[in-house]
Amino acid sequence: MNVIKETNFEGLGKRTQGKVRDIYEQPAQLLLVTTDRHSSFDRIIAHIPHKGAVLNLISAFWFELTKDIVPNQLIEVPDSNVIVAKRAQPFLVEVVVRGYLTGVTDTSIWTNYQKGKRDFGGITLPDGMTKNMPLPRAIITPTTKAGHDENLDLSEVVPRGLATAEQWAEMQRAALALFARGQEHASSKGFILVDTKYEFGLHDGKVILIDEVHTPDNSRYWLKSSFEERIAKGEEPMAFDKEFLRIWFKENCDPYNDATLPEAPEEMVTELSRRYIEIYETLTGAKFSVDESMPPLERMQKNLEKYML
Repeated sequence: MNVIKETNFEGLGKRTQGKVRDIYEQPAQLLLVTTDRHSSFDRIIAHIPHKGAVLNLISAFWFELTKDIVPNQLIEVPDSNVIVAKRAQPFLVEVVVRGYLTGVTDTSIWTNYQKGKRDFGGITLPDGMTKNMPLPRAIITPTTKAGHDENLDLSEVVPRGLATAEQWAEMQRAALALFARGQEHASSKGFILVDTKYEFGLHDGKVILIDEVHTPDNSRYWLKSSFEERIAKGEEPMAFDKEFLRIWFKENCDPYNDATLPEAPEEMVTELSRRYIEIYETLTGAKFSVDESMPPLERMQKNLEKYML
């Protein structure tokens, strides 16, 4: 099966490569191409069939569903893997909103709770909590936006010059409202939106939502129907996000420090692709469909012809 590892389109503007997206800069807009690269632990760990299209289309769905809460970057979706976005100056802070005590990365709340930290996002958690327990309320735990994310206290964002007090207040308001909307919709479709990450930018003097929203890449989703039973048995929740693969790497290597990582098992890659498609179809109510009448790079090139400079 074809996977989209990278793109190198000519004539679409200067190209920069993010962890998952190839970004083409144009005078008035950006072309954001979502590839099938799978990023965790600050590196690419696999390529997942159809993942890029799922992320792109699910973001487009959520951008539309939440545009009443905060303006966003979306202009149009010319291809299943591409969003045309407004140009914005990104704030160099990632606004992470959490509803549960979980995670396996260095910045995750569970990792830090195990190390003895109890103060998170303006609340103090009691001793004796266990992994995957719900938090008393949704909290914001910001991180720096860099090659290696660093946790920040809420009070550090403004003094560090990452945003003005007014901008940071708006980002926090929008993030909590977006998360509440996301949890409500996910719950109605049989999923728990566990946590997520929002990125914001400044466009025409206003704070707007950029990057991606409520995807299984920047969010954790658990299956609601089996959650309590699995927790009671001491099992991990049924995950429909990249945590499924993250846990395997954490158990089989040191993903932060090993120079070479093992290859993800083919059956896990296939299963993750299936889960991404399933959550897209369940959340959006739309059938996942990608034009496979031609190779994906050819298809994208054709669909992006009108954006040639």
